[in-house]
Amino acid sequence: MKKAIQHNWFYNAPPEIVWEFLTTPELLAQWLMPNDIKPVKGHSFMFRTKPYPQMSFDGNVYCEILEAKPFEKLIYSWKGGPGDGTFTLDSVVTWTLIKENGGTKVFLDHDGFDTTGNQFGFDSMNAGWKGMLEGKLGELIAKKWANETA
Repeated sequence: MKKAIQHNWFYNAPPEIVWEFLTTPELLAQWLMPNDIKPVKGHSFMFRTKPYPQMSFDGNVYCEILEAKPFEKLIYSWKGGPGDGTFTLDSVVTWTLIKENGGTKVFLDHDGFDTTGNQFGFDSMNAGWKGMLEGKLGELIAKKWANETA
């Protein structure tokens, strides 16, 4: 059965600030993973993190920008696996930013999880995304916005 992770959150900062944290490698690495992202359609990039062999994950996430509409939408593929050329996760991440009430409403849709036999992986990533949106990313955005408006 295919499932999607879906979360939304509001940040008291304009879409331009949120966009920076989704598309600037150094800022994205502060809350997610080291990467070499460029918000240009067709750009292939990677996230790198600790391997989890028990989850058939070698620590590399292979991505490609599918759509990049500055300050509004970012879509990329997200593929990972054990490192032998097969992917146990072949999914798509969509970020939608909407300017609202002096801030930004952020929608995350991470689609394409096959939970047959891998509900733990889905549950782990679902909790991880939620925690990052509510925690570290929110803190970083608030701090940057406070510095820019001081």
